[in-house]
Amino acid sequence: MCGVAGFLGSTADRAGASAVLQRMTNALQHRGPDAQGQWIDAGDGVALGHRRLSVVDLSPAGAQPMASVSGRHVLVFNGEIYNHLALRSILVSSGHAPAWRGHSDTESLLAGFDAWGIRTTVEKTVGMFAFAVWDKQEQKLTLGRDRLGEKPLYYGWQGAGQDVVFLFGSELKALRAHPTFSAPVSRDALCLYS
Repeated sequence: MCGVAGFLGSTADRAGASAVLQRMTNALQHRGPDAQGQWIDAGDGVALGHRRLSVVDLSPAGAQPMASVSGRHVLVFNGEIYNHLALRSILVSSGHAPAWRGHSDTESLLAGFDAWGIRTTVEKTVGMFAFAVWDKQEQKLTLGRDRLGEKPLYYGWQGAGQDVVFLFGSELKALRAHPTFSAPVSRDALCLYS
């Protein structure tokens, strides 16, 4: 079990974004006690954080957030891709394999994203997972989960106007650690319960 967290749309500087992201990932420390990492692009207002429980590749080559060899995609990932070695074989036989840096399923996903795109890679993937990937070229954040939703992924918009931020995390407590998080009770919705 690992933990992912992050946000999109923050206008804070890098130091401020790093401190906020650190609070978010600290809330997930129990999900990944082995390591933590963060990747921030303050210019685009995107921050990706990860708490690691080392399972598939125990070396530093499996650390996250992880960038693809091309540099186009940056990924935080929780789960396991059961067919990642088969995906690697397909990439090698089709001439799309990068110079592998390690043996992690995270790296296999990133190579697939570069070769086939995000959607096609996910369609080829068998496993249990939740992820967030930033496409630097398209300036687009994509969240994904396995078909059965085995791995949790919470997300939503917070704030208003220029302070609106999209938050995501493996647990609600990660979102709660962001300063824009607000969770007022909707009295109208509450009245609908009988």
